[in-house]
Amino acid sequence: MATCPQGHTSSDEEFCDVCGREIGGAPVLVADAPPVAEPALPAAGETCQACGAALAGRFCEECGHDSLAAPPVVAQPAQPVVPDVPPVPADRLPEAATWTATVTADRAYFDSVMAVDGPDAAGINFPPYCPDRHFPLAGKEISIGRQSRSRGIHPDIDLIGPPEDPGVSHLHALLLAQEDGSWSIVDLDSANGTAVNEEPKPLRPNVPRALANGDRIYIGAWTRITLRRS
Repeated sequence: MATCPQGHTSSDEEFCDVCGREIGGAPVLVADAPPVAEPALPAAGETCQACGAALAGRFCEECGHDSLAAPPVVAQPAQPVVPDVPPVPADRLPEAATWTATVTADRAYFDSVMAVDGPDAAGINFPPYCPDRHFPLAGKEISIGRQSRSRGIHPDIDLIGPPEDPGVSHLHALLLAQEDGSWSIVDLDSANGTAVNEEPKPLRPNVPRALANGDRIYIGAWTRITLRRS
């Protein structure tokens, strides 16, 4: 029996029956495999990379993640797709509607009041000069009248003057804001009443009357209040 360089016994005198090496060849040296290092366990106070729980060993007791493995990949939520909408030009943006009450002296209305020849008509004269006054309307109620400090009356649209219309009651009428953005007028049982546009009869006291853009309110001896929307 022959012996190969690796020490195997072979019946074949040329090549080993076990490893196939040539019987008369040189022996092959095999290097020893390096020792396998033991994996390092997590240190005290270390937390799980998957759920953040405190680790007491290699595997997390909360989620079971292996602390020696790579941290799990967290999928990012998909970002919503925002359509590319061009901006609206500034000159096309809608503007908030605003209302203004313009107070002036109306000669035609004054003449119609004088024609009725009321008890105080003889002592009332049409003002030689009465500049327009503009009152922006804001809020739910706008009171109209003449200020009276002794009675504690301070209307929003104060017609105390000058010139002062003596036919206007201290608390004459009320403008009420409507849900659609418009206004209505209510006469507060004034001494000389309230009229709208050229309607022949004055308003019934304490009954709202809807107003539109451009409507005219007549009170006192010559006062006209025009509502305008812009």
